[in-house]
Amino acid sequence: MPSEAVIREVVRRVVSGLTPASTAEPSAVVIPASAPAMTSTTTIAIGCDHGGFSLKERIGFRLKEQGYEVVDCGTNSAESVDYPDFALAVAKLVSAGEVTCGIIIDGAGIGSAMVANKVPGVRAALCYDLSSARNSREHNHANVLTLGAGLIGPALALQITETWLETPWAPGRHADRVDKITAIERQYLRSNA
Repeated sequence: MPSEAVIREVVRRVVSGLTPASTAEPSAVVIPASAPAMTSTTTIAIGCDHGGFSLKERIGFRLKEQGYEVVDCGTNSAESVDYPDFALAVAKLVSAGEVTCGIIIDGAGIGSAMVANKVPGVRAALCYDLSSARNSREHNHANVLTLGAGLIGPALALQITETWLETPWAPGRHADRVDKITAIERQYLRSNA
């Protein structure tokens, strides 16, 4: 049986065709009024720290295999890095409307969610099972998924990702509540301008 390092290298070579991350600053905050349609042409930004590297490679490969366009924001190895740098890279692309949604992976998924939620227009949700994945999309219109590679296995992470992407935003009372979240965000953006 090949070692984990050998498997990582093979996965890395297979997904090397992933689109490199954009280095451009987002020009404006885009807060979509309606749910983005998740289709095979959906563009998804993915990023991770060293603790999420192996899982990011697997998820990126699976998404690409399913026909999604994937923008890889790094990191690109298991060498120690700071999760805020990569969470911010993904969140900026989502906020600017350059991608439909984002997926960020670190050891626990908590820190990346905190970072992403500081970026206007981003509603990041840490999901650890299929119910939280479904709920974060349906009730909270999450546009960034965060995962804890140290807390869940790869099979569950892939199931969570698929469920999250397949679940549409719910209208009605859920949309009204998300509008209130957006109003709070806009209030604090204006007061700090």
